Amino acid sequence: MSRFLIACGGTGGHLAPGIALAEGLVARGHEPHLLISRKQVDSRLVEKYPWLKLARIPAAPLSLHPVGFARFLWHQSAGFAFGLEQLRQLRPDVVVGFGGFTTASIVLAARIRRIPVALHEANRVPGRAVRLLSRFAHRIYLPAGVRLSGARGGTVRPQGLPVRSEFQRIARAAALEALAIEPARRLVAVLGGSQGATPLNDWAERHLEALAQEGVQVFCVSGPGKRTSREERTLRTREGGVVKSYFVPFCDRMSELLSCADVVVSRAGAGTLAELARTGTPAVLVPFPHAADNHQAANAQFFEQQGGGMVVDQRYLGNLHKEVEELVFNDWLLRKFRDNLERMDQENSLETMIDDLQSLAGPAAPRRPSPALHSS
Repeated sequence: MSRFLIACGGTGGHLAPGIALAEGLVARGHEPHLLISRKQVDSRLVEKYPWLKLARIPAAPLSLHPVGFARFLWHQSAGFAFGLEQLRQLRPDVVVGFGGFTTASIVLAARIRRIPVALHEANRVPGRAVRLLSRFAHRIYLPAGVRLSGARGGTVRPQGLPVRSEFQRIARAAALEALAIEPARRLVAVLGGSQGATPLNDWAERHLEALAQEGVQVFCVSGPGKRTSREERTLRTREGGVVKSYFVPFCDRMSELLSCADVVVSRAGAGTLAELARTGTPAVLVPFPHAADNHQAANAQFFEQQGGGMVVDQRYLGNLHKEVEELVFNDWLLRKFRDNLERMDQENSLETMIDDLQSLAGPAAPRRPSPALHSS
């Protein structure tokens, strides 16, 4: 048995693959420990995994504003001291970082303690943390075809995003029943990532009636803080039939939602795209235009090139409902998208990553009992 410390908090796109890796390591008989942030989105997501061993590391994102930069330095310094103590107590064989602001301090601490470091980048454009920390890494997992200048020779491995075991294609009838969604209508799910997306929420509100008139129901996950509870709305088709649509602040049954949606309208975070591939759900992607290094646009372009769906620039949201209406009733094209998504998912093997991490950890040594993590 080897011990792994996984830094993966800050956003759902970092935390979800960290949880997926932890699941895979446990299945192999290893002992993973997670370092997450103190943000609400992290706390909400880990509630479903009470078996996880985790701690909340002090951290803050980089900001060029003087106050924000001072906060960044303060929290990263605290995170570095915290990380050194965690490494002293746990003595992990490998530290794995999934990017984001929780990764830097623990990777630097691991460097000082001479513990092997692995970094994972899911986006088609590597983020700032992975770029800056790559010189310290013994392994760098990147999407196939993505290059990283400055990476040491022999460290890069092609690897998709680990997907949590709960994400499987579920029978449509069972998924609809689990979410209390009317089964007789086509369904469009609107997702804005772990924080929600106001432009997509507004689009759903603005075109809800037009979609309902065509017999299409909408399930919109608006994001934490943008709504307090589930809201159901009853609308009418052109013929007078009933169409229900649903708005929720957060959905912790995403596997069911993706399994019963005919089409998803979504941002283009790497985590969302990997989950769409796993459940075989066609998507119309609207990349977040202000994403760092425009990485969502790169993600979306690759997704479209692989035949998983379509891409629409946020500037053209006004015409999006017409494209969605045409797609949601185009069974031939939806079937073709699903076939392509199945192929895309087969190319993303978590087992390959775990095999490589095991070789990086080396022969397992006898272990003392794992101490409790401290999240102060």
